[in-house]
Amino acid sequence: MAQGFSLKDQLFNAGKVHYLAGLFAAANPAFDGDLFERQVVARLTELELKQRISWIAECLGERLPGSVDEIAPTLRAALPPPLDPTLTDDDFGDFIFAPLGELIVLRGLDRPDVSLDLIEEITQRFSMEWAIRPFLNRWPDLVLARMHRWAHHPSYHVRRLVSEGSRPRLPWGQSVAIDVTAPLPLLDALHADRTRYVTRSVANHLNDISKTDPAVVMDRLEQWAGQAMQERAELDWMTQHALRGLVKAGYARALSLLGFDAGADIEVLRFDVPDRVAIGDALAMSATLRSATGARALVDYVFWRRRANGDLAPKVFKLKQLDLAQGSSSDLRKSHKLKGDATTFRLYPGPHRIELQINGRVRAEALFELVAD
Repeated sequence: MAQGFSLKDQLFNAGKVHYLAGLFAAANPAFDGDLFERQVVARLTELELKQRISWIAECLGERLPGSVDEIAPTLRAALPPPLDPTLTDDDFGDFIFAPLGELIVLRGLDRPDVSLDLIEEITQRFSMEWAIRPFLNRWPDLVLARMHRWAHHPSYHVRRLVSEGSRPRLPWGQSVAIDVTAPLPLLDALHADRTRYVTRSVANHLNDISKTDPAVVMDRLEQWAGQAMQERAELDWMTQHALRGLVKAGYARALSLLGFDAGADIEVLRFDVPDRVAIGDALAMSATLRSATGARALVDYVFWRRRANGDLAPKVFKLKQLDLAQGSSSDLRKSHKLKGDATTFRLYPGPHRIELQINGRVRAEALFELVAD
């Protein structure tokens, strides 16, 4: 990422606000686009990304008084044409429309039919996965029934909303109170979708469920494989993506579904790391694997990172997937950058450990000293 890059400034800036103001001014002559624009921009730079969404929604609401029924015609008229319906994959759309979903939640939570109609329209311009969740909590049966219809919608953006909006652990999203198994019939309908945008969401949804109920996920994937409704290559991709958390955790059944035997005859002839590495440098590791009988190998490495209190915490990283020929050996190499300025965690000097995990089982380990740069 380039130095100085700001996602919040890319997604919500004066130009985007001007664009939104123009759409609403054209849709409703009573809407004062200039006043709306000045009000939003006056505070925009002091706010973080999610705060900008809420602020724009608040300013929009001040210019659009009335119930959700009363503002619905203006919201619809202000929408640009839908995202290209002929594609098979796409991004969320334009983030500048996210405040519309927040406004609908504020005004329309007691009017689910009208609000869901609006969400159906807006999600074809920008994903309403966050806006749908308060309605799912307030009106679970009604929303799930609507989602059953949406699962067959001609727009793949609406179909994706069904899976993404009901995910148990949606990033940034409000938690949902429904049982994690309640959306499974929806995923049954969506798993055979012909667009990667939808099937990626289905796989992410299953990965969320796997954190609390692994057996449910593996049972469903086996069921779908037996039904053969999806192209095999796509179902294989979905299975691998859905099971990524369980594979890192070493679940034997998950590995078996992907064609890897946790008990395979694989020997680690050597596993080498340097004795000392400085923070900011790269940890160079190498290994030699051998199988007397031949085997498929999914090789990960587990980096046991030292925390501020001295405890070690594991994090699994992918290394390589390979087929070991009978009686032959294979050499593996990996360089792991030990960033001292990572945004998600901090490195501390001291003893650390690296484990080599093959088909979910730790087969070798090595110790090294991490020193200050």
